[in-house]
Amino acid sequence: MTVPPPAAQATEPQATQSARLSAPAKWVWAVLQSTRPRQWPKNLLVFAAPLAGDTVGRDDGFLYALAAAIAFVLASSAVYLVNDVVDAERDRSHPYKRSRPVASGRLAASHAIALAVGFVAVALCVGFVIGEPLLSATIAVYLTVSFLYSAWLKHVPVVELACVASGFVLRVVGGAAATHVPPSGWFLLVCSLGALMVATAKRYTELTVLGADSARHRPAMRGYSPRVLRLAQRAVSVIMIVSYVLWAATEPGARTRAWHLVSSVALAAALVRFDRLTARATSKPVEDLIARDPVMVSCELGWLVLFAIGM
Repeated sequence: MTVPPPAAQATEPQATQSARLSAPAKWVWAVLQSTRPRQWPKNLLVFAAPLAGDTVGRDDGFLYALAAAIAFVLASSAVYLVNDVVDAERDRSHPYKRSRPVASGRLAASHAIALAVGFVAVALCVGFVIGEPLLSATIAVYLTVSFLYSAWLKHVPVVELACVASGFVLRVVGGAAATHVPPSGWFLLVCSLGALMVATAKRYTELTVLGADSARHRPAMRGYSPRVLRLAQRAVSVIMIVSYVLWAATEPGARTRAWHLVSSVALAAALVRFDRLTARATSKPVEDLIARDPVMVSCELGWLVLFAIGM
C-alpha cells in the first residue's frame, strides 16, 4: 500500500511565509531553502574522526573541524543547487519536490548556478586557508562524485547507492584530514556501512511511498524491489554491528575495550529501532527518523555516552 506524501501540508506554510516577505527577502529565503538547511547536520560527521581520536581539544582540533564542517556545508549546498536545476522538469511533476524554489520558479536557474560556482570556490579554498590542502582534495573528490551523480550515476542502480553513501564517508575523511587524525580501517569500515545502510533505507522508503511512480521520478528505482532493498538494509546493519564489535574487541586497554563493547549494545538497539521506523510507509525523510524519533535519539545518546566514557 502506498501512502501519498503530504504535499499540501508541506507547501502551504512555505507559500504563506514567502508571501509575507519583500522581493529581496523572498530571494534569500528561496536560496536558503535550496541549500537544504535540514541536511546541514550531516556535515557534523567531520567531527567523528577527531572525537574518536580524542584530538578535538587540541589546537588543531575543534576550529579546524569547524572549518571543515563549514566547507562541506558550502560544497553540499552547491550540489543541491545544481541538482535542483538539473531536476527542475522532473521535480515539477513530483508531489512535493515541485515546491522547490527552482522547480516552482521562485529562484532562477541562472542564479542557482552562479551561487553554486561561488560556493564551490569558497569550499575548495578553505583547506588552503587553514593550511590543510588534503581537506580541499577531499572536498574536490566529494564534488566530483556528487556532480557525476547528478549528471549520470544517479540513474545507475547500486552505483547510485554507493555515491550517496560516499558523501557521508568523505565528510568523515575530510574531518580527519583537517585535524590530522588518521582514521583506522575499522573506523572507516563502520562509517561506510552505516552510510550505505542509510542510503539503502532512503531508497526503500521512497519506493514504498511512491510505488510505481517512483521510477518516473528516479529512473534507477526500476532496478530495485522493496524486498531486495529491505534485505540489503538488514544485511548491512548486521555486518555493521559485527564490524563495530570486532573493532571494540581489538581496542587497547581493558577498560576502553569493555566500555566500547558495552556501547555496541546501544548501537545495536539504535539499528533495530531504525529498522522498525523504516519498515513503515512514511514520507518523512530518513534523516528525520534518525534525528527526531525519541526512542532513536535515546539510543544514539546512550551509545555516545558509553563511547565517550570508554575514551
